[in-house]
Amino acid sequence: MERTIGRGTQIVDCREAQGVGIGGGLAQRGTISESERLDVVAIAMSPSKRHITKPICEITYGLREQGIRTSVLVLESGSGVPPDSPYGGAPGGTMAGITEKEILQIKRFKLAILHLGGIAGHVVYKARAFLRYVDIPAIIVCEAPVDYEDFAKVGIITRLVRPPPDRVECLGIIVDIVTGVVRGVSVQRDKLNEIILKVKFWLNKIEEGSVKLIGQSIYPSSK
Repeated sequence: MERTIGRGTQIVDCREAQGVGIGGGLAQRGTISESERLDVVAIAMSPSKRHITKPICEITYGLREQGIRTSVLVLESGSGVPPDSPYGGAPGGTMAGITEKEILQIKRFKLAILHLGGIAGHVVYKARAFLRYVDIPAIIVCEAPVDYEDFAKVGIITRLVRPPPDRVECLGIIVDIVTGVVRGVSVQRDKLNEIILKVKFWLNKIEEGSVKLIGQSIYPSSK
C-alpha cells in the first residue's frame, strides 16, 4: 500500500485516557502515545493554564512527517518546580517530579526530547529531576536561553561541558539544546527544522553505533 500511494505509514498506539480542553486537543497528564518503534520519545509537561503542551504536538507531527518514529509522554507531575530546586513554586502550585512508571517508559527509547519552559532556573532543575534516573541521551527544547554550562552546574553531564565527577547527579546526558521555542504558541518553522535536524543526527549516530551511552558519558564506539 505504501508503494502504491507513495506515502510512509506509521502506527501509533493511542492514549490510555481521552484528551482534555477544547476539542480534546490537550492530552491528559500521565498518558503516553506510542509509535510502533521505540525510537524517540517527546516528553511534555502536564497540561494546565500555565503549562500548555501545544508545541510538543507540532514537534511530534514534524518528526513523524520526516519518517522519525516518535512517541509522546505527558508527565503526571510535570508542572511546577522540583522539591530540591532553590526556586520557590507558585502559591498553591504543584511540585514537579517523575514516577517510577514514567522512568521505565522513557528508558525503553533510544533518544528523548524534553520540552521545558521559559524560566532558565526552572528549566535546568526540572531537567535534572527528569534525567536523574533516565539513562538515555536527551535533547532539551525550551524557550529560555540556556546553554550546556547551565546544566553542568547542577550536576547534569552534557556533550560539551561536564560537572566534576563528585558532582554528577544524573544518569541521563544532554546531547543537544534548542532554545527559543515558546510554550503555548505555534513553533517557528526554523526552530522545527532545527529540532528535526538534531533529532535525525543523534538518532542516526545512536543507531549506527558510532556513539554509545556508557557510564554516564557518550563515547565513540570502537567501530
